[in-house]
Amino acid sequence: MNAATRTRTADRTAAARNASGSRPAGTRAAAAAAAAGAEGAVGELCSAVFASLRRKDQRERGRQYVQGLLTAEGRKSIRNIALQLDRAGAAGGAGAAAAEQSLHHFIAASTWDWQPIRTALAEYLGRTAPLNAWVAQPMAIPKGGEHSVGAGHRFDPHRGQMFRGQQAFGLWYTSAPVVTPVGWRLFLDEESAPAPSQDSVQVGTGEEESYAGCAVSGVLNAVREARLPVRPVVLDVRDIATRSTLHRFAEARVPLVARIGAEARLLVTDPRVPGFGAGTMAARDVLQNVRGLRMPVEWPDPEVPGARRTSLVAAVRVMVPDPAPGRRREVLLFGEWEAARRLPTQLWVTDMVRTDPGALVRMTKTALRVSAASAASVQRVGMRDFSGRSLPGWHRHVTLASVAHAALCLAAPGAAELPAAPPAPVSRPAGRTPDAVPVPVAARAVALAAARGQRTAAVRRPALAAL
Repeated sequence: MNAATRTRTADRTAAARNASGSRPAGTRAAAAAAAAGAEGAVGELCSAVFASLRRKDQRERGRQYVQGLLTAEGRKSIRNIALQLDRAGAAGGAGAAAAEQSLHHFIAASTWDWQPIRTALAEYLGRTAPLNAWVAQPMAIPKGGEHSVGAGHRFDPHRGQMFRGQQAFGLWYTSAPVVTPVGWRLFLDEESAPAPSQDSVQVGTGEEESYAGCAVSGVLNAVREARLPVRPVVLDVRDIATRSTLHRFAEARVPLVARIGAEARLLVTDPRVPGFGAGTMAARDVLQNVRGLRMPVEWPDPEVPGARRTSLVAAVRVMVPDPAPGRRREVLLFGEWEAARRLPTQLWVTDMVRTDPGALVRMTKTALRVSAASAASVQRVGMRDFSGRSLPGWHRHVTLASVAHAALCLAAPGAAELPAAPPAPVSRPAGRTPDAVPVPVAARAVALAAARGQRTAAVRRPALAAL
């Protein structure tokens, strides 16, 4: 393990420790300050996003729930939120038990629709901090009992292990100051699906979905419902960048940058590239054949504010095999190497075939921003804390937790200092990209040193937009 990897691992461990509640005094003070700042943002944000709730008491109950998610201690259960409201005198003198009963009905048994609130949240963020790119990631929610909707035996591809609980997919809004979820979908299979009347609220058919189908449907539905200008989706979900996924995004006219497995089979379409005419090849082998064309790309490290790192990057046009000629389309395969003599560590495909590979790599780093935000603040707003068999209740809880997360993000001191990218290009005109050129000797030396964790001067790369 090199120095850079050890540093990132230590940073992730510290973030996870802070998120778990074992925080030093300085971190607790910072969290308290952030929550206090968020309290001031809650009123304005709730007024904007709860307009679809027709009754005044519902709008007030939604605001109280969001405020309770930000201020309640420990697990953000309905009981703890009610206790916090009672202590703060916001329960109207009815007491914690009555507040708990009212909140439970508001979340689990009421009839209000959560989707207009998610749409309003996205539109509010669009006016406040214009969207750069969407990021879709899975979120594992461990659950020990049998009384949580969607709970089952799951495989977490991000951690590479089995667990008992729920598997959800979140669509995150990313801009310069903001990284926050705005859309959610819960994976329901034969083992964990609730009654068809409840399941139909999410799926629309009353039938369970495949893992990949759930993720893709959730992302595309959330993007459509957000009603914002078209921006790329960074699909950071392992093993679902199949031809079906690429076809669905193409049909929806949503630009896609998707993580792909090293063994995914692809066809080289450029006759000048090794492997052309040889049939399908593993994505990793395609990239290894063009490793002589790698170029150094510098990118801001989302896990260490202010730090910049350098990777070696190569890209090549390929085609995903498809028996239907009308569905065959060319995509760009690009890979990232942390060490020159090893295999690529990150492999992605995109239909934005004329976008600069350096810009694409920097776009993928928004997924690291989401991971960092998730580790640092998702637990603080109780995103995983809903318990119950009500699927609508789960959706209402994560929707209000997303509002609380957005308030926290908008109010957090220093939020504007997060590394970010300007809006990414979305056009995909036809034509070929310029030929890649070999890496100059000096640039190779800089890239190799950076890959080994050594400090280097910034690599000046004209025409690489800072994402």
